[in-house]
Amino acid sequence: MTKFRRASRTARVLVAAAVSVVLLAGCAQVSGGASAGATSPAGLSPTTAPPTAGSSMTATPVPAGRPAPGSLLLSDFGSDTVTFVDPVKGATGSVMVGTAPYGLVVGADGRAWVATAEGVAVVDTATRQRLALVPYRTDTGPAGTGEYRGGGMGIALSPDGGRVYVGVNVPGGNGTLEVIDTATRKVTDTVPVGRRPFDVDVSGDGKEVYVTNHDSFDVTVVTAGTLAARRIEVAPYGTEGGLGSWLKPHYTAVRPSDGRLLLPFEGERLAVVDPRTGRTTIEPMTANTHQHGATVTPDGTLFAVGTGPIDPAGDEGPSLTVRTPGGAERVYPLDGPHEDVAVSKDGRTAYVTGGFTRDGSWDGLSVVDLDSGDTRRLAAGSRPLGVVVF
Repeated sequence: MTKFRRASRTARVLVAAAVSVVLLAGCAQVSGGASAGATSPAGLSPTTAPPTAGSSMTATPVPAGRPAPGSLLLSDFGSDTVTFVDPVKGATGSVMVGTAPYGLVVGADGRAWVATAEGVAVVDTATRQRLALVPYRTDTGPAGTGEYRGGGMGIALSPDGGRVYVGVNVPGGNGTLEVIDTATRKVTDTVPVGRRPFDVDVSGDGKEVYVTNHDSFDVTVVTAGTLAARRIEVAPYGTEGGLGSWLKPHYTAVRPSDGRLLLPFEGERLAVVDPRTGRTTIEPMTANTHQHGATVTPDGTLFAVGTGPIDPAGDEGPSLTVRTPGGAERVYPLDGPHEDVAVSKDGRTAYVTGGFTRDGSWDGLSVVDLDSGDTRRLAAGSRPLGVVVF
């Protein structure tokens, strides 16, 4: 039986809160990107400081054409672009979208919707052009960069492709969920949610939207038809430590079989939330590492990204956990911090982004062969966070 280490985790939260006088919120003890003196793993060049608002990285144009099946699209949090990637050869081109892009989603029509600090960018992935930038209704202040920047974070598309839902961070306060009509490319509604909406997901039938609020230890459940909202606290370690706590929800996966929400914590606990009743059950996990990105495949297999230890003396390093519907886990060690994950259509390869919202990020992704366990690094993008597979 797995032993949960509640006492040690709580102690670490309290110590961090006591000694960090510059702590703002979340997983970092300083705002912004890489910490001073940080080096990138595996001999990669250190990640450069994020650009100031309005600056941009030169995009690389390539011949137009619908992306090949199995190719990737990354959101470059370290620049103003999204990058197209051949999983064998690497980057094949990029498109300017807006400051500090975070989450992204691609519809059946091939259009990508990208949450940036300035608004939601609409990209035609066949012509590789930005078609529009939909401004937020929510006032988030000047467009900025870094871990705590205002603007869009998590983003999701309704099953029928008619609406985009984006979680908008408001520095220092509660965020909003903004609803965009994909036909008119305009914001139609806003819904108050919790603090720093890291992730947004939609139920399989499209009737509910789930906003994972990192700094308020909760998930906001929004009824798509009426926009009625209710809060479910998800805090398997408690909320002690407040904004200084490391033990908060980050990303959510919706289990296809029953619609329950899966939220991994610390490679120790999987919170399984019934969004109808608000009841949470806890299942043991085995990776023993601070976890961020999560996704689930149609057969119910959960993928959870381990970013590395909170306490290097007691925790394990970065990893990718693959968990079967029955609870069996295989943990793949990774080299350096990572943020999010996507899986190939055949379920045999995982792509794990190296961007990371905290320090230690790098410009590329890890390609994991799920059968053999072989892992290789692929240089692509600039501090990539979000990833989708075409």
